[in-house]
Amino acid sequence: MGLSATLSAYLARHIAFWLASVFAGVTSVALLFDTVEMLRRSAGKADIGVMVVLQMSIFKLPHLVQQMLPFCVLLGATLAFWRLARANELVVTRAAGISVWQILLPATGIAVLIGIIQVALFNPLASVMLSKFEQLESRHLKRSVSLLSVSSTGLWLRQSDKRGQSVIHATRVAHSDMSLQDVIIFLFEGEDRFIGRVDADTAQLQDGYWDIKNAWISAPNKRARFVAEHRINTDLTLNKILDSFASPQTMSFWQLPGFIETLEKAGFSGHRHKLYWHSLLASPLLLAAMILIAAIFSLRSTGRAGAALSISGAVFSGFFLYFMSDLVYALGLSASIPTLLAAWTPAGVSTLLGLSALFHIEDG
Repeated sequence: MGLSATLSAYLARHIAFWLASVFAGVTSVALLFDTVEMLRRSAGKADIGVMVVLQMSIFKLPHLVQQMLPFCVLLGATLAFWRLARANELVVTRAAGISVWQILLPATGIAVLIGIIQVALFNPLASVMLSKFEQLESRHLKRSVSLLSVSSTGLWLRQSDKRGQSVIHATRVAHSDMSLQDVIIFLFEGEDRFIGRVDADTAQLQDGYWDIKNAWISAPNKRARFVAEHRINTDLTLNKILDSFASPQTMSFWQLPGFIETLEKAGFSGHRHKLYWHSLLASPLLLAAMILIAAIFSLRSTGRAGAALSISGAVFSGFFLYFMSDLVYALGLSASIPTLLAAWTPAGVSTLLGLSALFHIEDG
């Protein structure tokens, strides 16, 4: 027997209600805890008021929501299926000849739709707001500024010391030894007083200085002079420069492919950004897998004991999957396993486990 449109709509509304309820509750708790954490971090800083803290928490919230979404879907679907089982609605539905796969179809469709909306629409908003959060965090809490920018024209790097600052531009970089090619260095005294320029073939980052080869040094009202070797002091290290990259989370799903291409043209590795992009692609499948896992714990559960068992099992599974996903993601970041494998393994394995368990415990 096929699933009627009326029953499909009823199941879809029921699932959507519980998903929305759990989502609202978890989001509220996350906002509360994050605000408390921001207040703790800002304690003792006179220039940070409560409004700034609230603003930072709100800017960070969409990013937290993306991270918690699989858990929200898992818990919401568990409660929805348990309520249907407790009211014997699932028993009646199964007695009418409707299989568990037909019952799960509306819920799975909603989960996939949520995943697509998250990737295509919500992620761009979350990335913009997270970028604003990081700007506020750098200004008020970390007291740091971005050192590095990569664009289609090449690499832009800024360094400063007590005497002034330097802005370095290069067309390409050798990531292994941080050797810049086709280098232009603009020298400033203080904040904005231009005092000179260095044009060179290469500049390699050494311990405490830039080793510059075949350089032309010029200054206002002075004739340019050529030197085979030149040094400019710096406190930059390779780790400091790499940490200054815009994090993948601050870039939308639609921007990431172009940024990865620009990054690789400049000579840097786009591995971290590729991994994040593929993990976003896998989000709809991961949310669908959460529906299957929720069904394992709740389709046959009734009564209060059944509810406790369902929720406990779902929560334990959620934390286990979160731990395993983080582990696989970390292996992917370290290039211990291929990018595609690291990004798609959590969603793929969760889906296969859910299908296998349902095939084992269900008879139709």
